[in-house]
Amino acid sequence: MPPLQIRDYSWQQTESAVYLSLPLRGVRPGNADIFCTENYLKVNYPPFLFEAFLYAPIDDINSKAKIGNDTIVFTLFKKEIGMWEALSLANVDKEMMQRIREKSVLQAQAKAKELTEAKAVAKREDERYALKIMMEIEENERKKIEDLKENEREKATRELEAWKEQQKNSAAEEEKIQREVKMCQHKKQIEKERKKSKDKKAINHIKNMKSKNTTKGSSVKTIFSEKLKDEYVPAPRSIGNIKIQFTPRVFPTALRESQVAEEEEWLHKQAEARRIMNEDIPELHDLKEEEKNPEWLKDKGNKLFGTENYLAAINAYNLAIRLNNKIPTLYLNRAACHLKLKNLHKTIEDSSKVYRIMKQHLRLTHPTKLYEKMLRRFGI
Repeated sequence: MPPLQIRDYSWQQTESAVYLSLPLRGVRPGNADIFCTENYLKVNYPPFLFEAFLYAPIDDINSKAKIGNDTIVFTLFKKEIGMWEALSLANVDKEMMQRIREKSVLQAQAKAKELTEAKAVAKREDERYALKIMMEIEENERKKIEDLKENEREKATRELEAWKEQQKNSAAEEEKIQREVKMCQHKKQIEKERKKSKDKKAINHIKNMKSKNTTKGSSVKTIFSEKLKDEYVPAPRSIGNIKIQFTPRVFPTALRESQVAEEEEWLHKQAEARRIMNEDIPELHDLKEEEKNPEWLKDKGNKLFGTENYLAAINAYNLAIRLNNKIPTLYLNRAACHLKLKNLHKTIEDSSKVYRIMKQHLRLTHPTKLYEKMLRRFGI
């Protein structure tokens, strides 16, 4: 069945626009097919059909169509200012109509292709711009993190240098005190020698006087002797303070309860082992002997952790672990630092290392049945 051509339409115009009213009963935005190009307008609403081979070209991009109240109202903007003699061309044969339809379809396809390509180009530009912005954000974040790490590294270096300077000043002060003590002792020794020399001279003088006065009475000799003794009485000692320093003990037990030979042998072995290990660690070459102790480094890391200097604390724990990798508290403290810095993978690694060390320690120090019982107790 051929479509029904719509004839009862109305239109008005101005010099810049054409207003076309097309009545269609029951028409809605979703069931009417509208096709519009520069020279051709088509509305397909089965079984109705409307075609218009426009008198002059229009701006099909900005032209509009409004559907409502059983009517389609078109607002067609003219490309050239002027009045039309009619809405459609007159004396258009079927061959010309077909050519106009085909040309309109080709124009619509070309415009659709251009629009698609423009959208694709715009999309690629948007993606490129978004990627550029993301790269800039990531670069800024990376630079911020690097700056933060550098600041923390410089802070830790300054603290370490200040601590070394303090230790150096303390050593110099202690050396100065020792020199003063030695000088004081030397002066006392000289004073003692001088006093002995004076006493010796006095004794010789008394003996000489005795030999000269042997003919006199004993009372005279005794009085003269007492006078000489009074004359040569040494001066009282001067008041002063002597600082006594005791050698610190590594072991907390009292000396009477300890086994000195075994302790000295153990300390010698520990020092030899640290010396061998320190040869392979260039970071320890500039440190003092007490600074190469894992326990000292652990205490240093704990103090840094207390001041929320987590990166410096991790460096202290790393160095202590390189010296002795069998102390579980080092891994546990370093895991706490990584947790504060949101380094979750490293936190898990250090926690797993503590688990393995404790499990190995239980296996070596307890019988098999007791070891299994303790594993069940601690949930390992």
